Amino acid sequence: MSITIKGDTFTTFEDLWETSNLTQAEKDEIQLKIALVGKLIEAREQKGISQKRLAEMSGLKQPAIARLERMQATPQIDTLFKVLKPLGYTLAIVPDRQTQTRGFTGQTHEKMIQHKEP
Repeated sequence: MSITIKGDTFTTFEDLWETSNLTQAEKDEIQLKIALVGKLIEAREQKGISQKRLAEMSGLKQPAIARLERMQATPQIDTLFKVLKPLGYTLAIVPDRQTQTRGFTGQTHEKMIQHKEP
C-alpha cells in the first residue's frame, strides 16, 4: 500500500518521515508525544483501568482521556499529572544521554515518565 501526498508517493512511514520537511526539533517533539501517550496507554491497560475509570480517578471527562490517547489534544502539564498520578507515574526531567554525547540533535524519551512506588 502507498500514499501520495502533494505528488510524492510513500510506501512506508519511514519514507515519509525521512523525506518530510520537519525540522529535527519537530521530529523530537512528535517522538516525545508518541512516547508519552504510548506509556500512558500502556500503564492504563496494565492496571486494567478503562478510559472512563481513569477519567473519574483523575477528575477529567472520558472524552478528554480519549482525545489525549488519540493525540488529538496536547495536555497541559497539570493535566498530565492528574492523569499519571492514579496510574502510579509522575513526570521527571532527566539528563538526555544522546544530547550529552552528540549535541542537541535528538532525544531519548524513555525516562520522561517514571513509575512511583506507592
